[in-house]
Amino acid sequence: MQEFMLFIKTEGDHLENLSPEEQQAHVQKIGNYIGGLMQSGKLKSAQPLQMNGVTIQGKQGTLKDGPFNESKEVIVGYFHIVAKNLEEAVDIARANPVFDQEEATIEIRPIKQMDGIN
Repeated sequence: MQEFMLFIKTEGDHLENLSPEEQQAHVQKIGNYIGGLMQSGKLKSAQPLQMNGVTIQGKQGTLKDGPFNESKEVIVGYFHIVAKNLEEAVDIARANPVFDQEEATIEIRPIKQMDGIN
């Protein structure tokens, strides 16, 4: 089994423009998705991220307000999963309910296992 990070990207807070009922329905879908991953032993952790933060950049470690790239998309959450291979990680990511609400991107990155770290 391999470990993967799934970085969830949307154009800002994807729940912000939903009605309270739509937010509740989305939270329910995400809860079911997470529950299924937990039951199957595929989920190590998952959390949404706040919209504020900073970026440290360059040799001098210059601080920039906001955790944002030079695009409209921001990372709004992550899933740390276990999968047999990249193809299974893709299947897990495609099932994420974030795609039900709006355009979203999930970046899937294998975690490199290195001796001496953890």
